Amino acid sequence: MSEIKLERSPPLAWVTFNRPTRRNAISTAMWQRLPQLAEAISSDLQIRVALLRGAGNEAFSAGADIDEMQRNRTDEAAMRRMQDGVQVGQRAWSRVPQPTIAMIDGACAGGGCGLALACDLRVATPRSFFMIPPARLGLVYSLADTQRLVTVVGSARAKEMLFTGRRIAASEALTIGLVNAVVPADELLPQTTALAQAIAEQSQSSVRA
Repeated sequence: MSEIKLERSPPLAWVTFNRPTRRNAISTAMWQRLPQLAEAISSDLQIRVALLRGAGNEAFSAGADIDEMQRNRTDEAAMRRMQDGVQVGQRAWSRVPQPTIAMIDGACAGGGCGLALACDLRVATPRSFFMIPPARLGLVYSLADTQRLVTVVGSARAKEMLFTGRRIAASEALTIGLVNAVVPADELLPQTTALAQAIAEQSQSSVRA
């Protein structure tokens, strides 16, 4: 079973992180696969909106696969492949020409939060939360991710999130503009799909401009 899969139902396409038992942690292989899926969506003229989601209801994505990082911490080449995979994957997704929506239920942390920020819109459930923990792990958040965060929430909010690595509840995420809407868990799929369909009905030259 694929750990990251693409499903098409024109005019919509769905990319799903499919590791629910690992809270949809993103492995190097998944990061490396993401640009291929982004290209498949970009080149499909029938697809007007792309949605990104995590399998299950515990996490959109908990971020990088920490177990994989621990196994490879002394392998410089493996760590470089992971870092390159993250950067290339996020860049590829951010360049998808169709509008993109992150459908968030549960944890959205680290690289998962970075991918959500790479989407044009974000819809979450009340049980969702957001964390950017590199400062707690002795890591450095990428420049591209930092720029996206600043664009979405502003410089002061971004600095606080990066400096503290604290957990941001869905209600606060809505207040600071990190998400566009918070909807009941059982309404996440229908409401996000309805939003995507509404966007798909608009002039594509306008929404992609």
